[in-house]
Amino acid sequence: MKSFAWTLIPSLLATGLVLGGVPLSSVQRVSNLQTVPNKFIVEVDTVADIHGKRSLSPHENLYENLRKRAVGFEVNKEFNAQDLFVGAALTLNDEKDVAALLSTPGVKAIRPVTKFKRPEPVFTQSVSGPKDPAVPVDTQSTHKITSMDDRSLITMYLQGVDKLHALGITGKGIKIGIIDTGIDYTHPALGGGIGKGKKVIGGYDFVGDNYDGTNTPVPGPDPLDQCGGHGTHVAGIIGANPGNAFDISGVAYDASLTAYRVFGCKGSVTDDIIVESLLRGVKEGQDILTLSLGGSDGWTESSSSVVASRIAASGKIVTIAAGNAGASGSWYTSSPGNGIDVISVASVDNTVIPLQNATVGGVAHAPITYFQTFPLPVTETLPIYAISKDVTIPDDACNPLPADTPDLSPYVVIVRRGSCPFTQKLGNVAAKGAKVTLIYDNGNGFAAISAGNYKAALIQATDGEFLVSQFNAGAKVTLTFPQQGGSTQYPNPDGGLISKFSRFVCIELSTFQSLTDSFLSYGPSNDFQFKPSVGAPGGGILSTVPTTQGSWGVKSGTSMATPFLAGSAALLFNVKGKTAAVAKGARTLFETTAQRVASSRTDADPLQTVTQQGAGLINVYDALFATTSLSVGQLVLNDTAHFKSIQTFTVKNTGKTIEKYTLKHVPAGTAVTVTPGTIFPAKGPVPLTKAAASVTLSTTNFTLLPGLSLPIVAKFSLPKGDASTYPVYSGFIEVSSGPENLHVTYLGLGASLKDKQVLDNTDYYFGVPLPTILDNTGEVQAKPTNYTFKDQDFPTVLYRLAFGTPQLRVDLVDSNIQLAGTINPRGLLSHPFFTFPRPNKGGSFSKVKIVGPLAELDYIPRHDESADEGYTSIPVSTNFANGTRIPNGTYRVLVRALKVTGDATRQEDYESWLSPIIGFQA
Repeated sequence: MKSFAWTLIPSLLATGLVLGGVPLSSVQRVSNLQTVPNKFIVEVDTVADIHGKRSLSPHENLYENLRKRAVGFEVNKEFNAQDLFVGAALTLNDEKDVAALLSTPGVKAIRPVTKFKRPEPVFTQSVSGPKDPAVPVDTQSTHKITSMDDRSLITMYLQGVDKLHALGITGKGIKIGIIDTGIDYTHPALGGGIGKGKKVIGGYDFVGDNYDGTNTPVPGPDPLDQCGGHGTHVAGIIGANPGNAFDISGVAYDASLTAYRVFGCKGSVTDDIIVESLLRGVKEGQDILTLSLGGSDGWTESSSSVVASRIAASGKIVTIAAGNAGASGSWYTSSPGNGIDVISVASVDNTVIPLQNATVGGVAHAPITYFQTFPLPVTETLPIYAISKDVTIPDDACNPLPADTPDLSPYVVIVRRGSCPFTQKLGNVAAKGAKVTLIYDNGNGFAAISAGNYKAALIQATDGEFLVSQFNAGAKVTLTFPQQGGSTQYPNPDGGLISKFSRFVCIELSTFQSLTDSFLSYGPSNDFQFKPSVGAPGGGILSTVPTTQGSWGVKSGTSMATPFLAGSAALLFNVKGKTAAVAKGARTLFETTAQRVASSRTDADPLQTVTQQGAGLINVYDALFATTSLSVGQLVLNDTAHFKSIQTFTVKNTGKTIEKYTLKHVPAGTAVTVTPGTIFPAKGPVPLTKAAASVTLSTTNFTLLPGLSLPIVAKFSLPKGDASTYPVYSGFIEVSSGPENLHVTYLGLGASLKDKQVLDNTDYYFGVPLPTILDNTGEVQAKPTNYTFKDQDFPTVLYRLAFGTPQLRVDLVDSNIQLAGTINPRGLLSHPFFTFPRPNKGGSFSKVKIVGPLAELDYIPRHDESADEGYTSIPVSTNFANGTRIPNGTYRVLVRALKVTGDATRQEDYESWLSPIIGFQA
């Protein structure tokens, strides 16, 4: 690893990965951790576990023991679900109380309280009525997409939600709890009210309008959503009544909804509130809980993930969004969707795009589709003018137009795509007076373009060539842009593929470049859990929004796919029965009957990596009526150090006739999760290769009588590949019988997780090598420096993680320590915060003598490249994390990050960095 130190920077230059564009002065020298300072969720023994004073409740037992230790604390919340989670959210009053909490009898686990940003769809647009051009023409397309044939763009077998509705399966009698921004229950399509006999049967507001994640919640009984809107859109996807002006209906429109509001009108939420809402949903008898929220953390260990997973394992269905952080690459899954037993939901694009038509006059020709959600604001009929008569010209209008060019203001100007930016072309034609321009494609693809402030849109190549040919022939061709009635159902070329979200985002908004980088999040989790689980329609979804925001709107994101899955789960309960066994088997059922998703429309390209599609796009009808069942939906092969080459599953004939089965291996794309020659994740869309595992099956053809089953043994061999890119390979074992086609999905890593570098020791982000110490001016401390800790005279630890770590320790050590760091440099608080220090772990780890702990962070994700979350800064105070005073003297800061799968007791399993000398003169 050390030999890599000085060869990385040229490699980064070669691959275009040098960033170094974030100024060091942007570091605020306050803690920017996503945990709430000094606040913890403490899990305690249940009543059955308490010894001694059985008269005390578990909470009273905890508080009494804390008082005996003179611990100052404030109780923020109590959790008392005996079979799921018993504990409390506590704020500690002083650093010295942290160590005492650790040694308190009855404490099972201590986790920091973390913050989750409010859910923001990747695209959102209100619509005014059925004729609004933003409305997809096929408003029920998502009810059909879940049975789409992957060999054809829009071939429908009508075996999805629409057919279940036709059979009278509508979710009646099923209770679904929606944990979100609340629901506008006044919406006519959502029942127009709240309470018994209504669609929205109840709910609770845990926070109040003014809550933003940093202030005190003001709970109340009314979960009305009229300032957020996200939860209302989610509710419509599940339960919108049919018969509305838009001719849409929820997936399970007869289900009963309960609104649990956990977001105010702006800001974030802490996960103690999410835990509280989950447990309340269980207490109030919800059959399904759905959460279109979360934050990227890559681990299964957050409090909300743990509680959600326990609820799912107890016999409820819990659906949670997989996240929209795919631009940041792999190993960046979202919590609480990381919960082991929950259904983490990916997003698949809708099959149609709502675009606009221009009417052609003067010659016979069909309307011309242009790539805009809304009509170009042109009310008059205009003749056309082609800048070039050559339909093969590579640089049309890339240079200033000739002096003899006429005034272009009375025309629709026709320009060919290519060779220079769109805005450059538009600027040149605007210099000659052009007000409206259509750019025709040159083969690069029909999509949205960035037109700046110009009135312009892209049309298809054949349409542009036709217009130019007619102009050359002297035909008097005109174009009209209907302001109503011009919308068209354009087949989405990526319909049924994993969502990129850009097609529904960059059409109208000025932030074109950044928004086109939005992708569905990639798994797996850092501890190699299979995430996401399965996909559902989430791109370009029409549903309800608050009546104060226009009542109807189109949104995109995994937030929209998640309620579709929740509604599908309600239909499952209708058919299979509302039992714990059905709930526990739901994920396997949806996974094994899902439809595999391609990575593109090119036949030669591999299937999409399982790290993004999960087991594929749900096929609701097949999930409910398949006559074959598979015992598992996931086979996790692990990394090379823990490789499980032998896997087993069972095929059962649940039908009434003899069935003949055929098994075969269908590989998916192997995800290159780390950019070659670097330690950094490959950004989304993550590159795929065709390198695939080989699989030997115990049998590939067999027959089963009704009710009988057969165990299958699959032996896997690793694919060839570059282990330094941490390739995640995946695929499917297909089980087919007649028209039925099921599969078991597998996932493995062609490298050892323990070899993956965690600490970023490059100058990639700030232009200076990390980790580092910032001095009192915010500059890199290059030599021994004394600090008085008065005003702003204190040091700050600054680091980045290139991969997640189960444990990061920041300790103060003697300045003369004899310890060689393994990582060598390559090329909002006004008071100290405290984290949770652990006792010595024994083994070689404890042989490193420390003066005291400054911070410890457990199960933290890698950093992305955003300006505010691309690093961590930890200000150093005059106190250790255990509350004791740091004596004046000279020290070094020791940063240690445990490698994934490493042994926490072994110093050898940590990466370490030793700072320059810092002097305490407080």
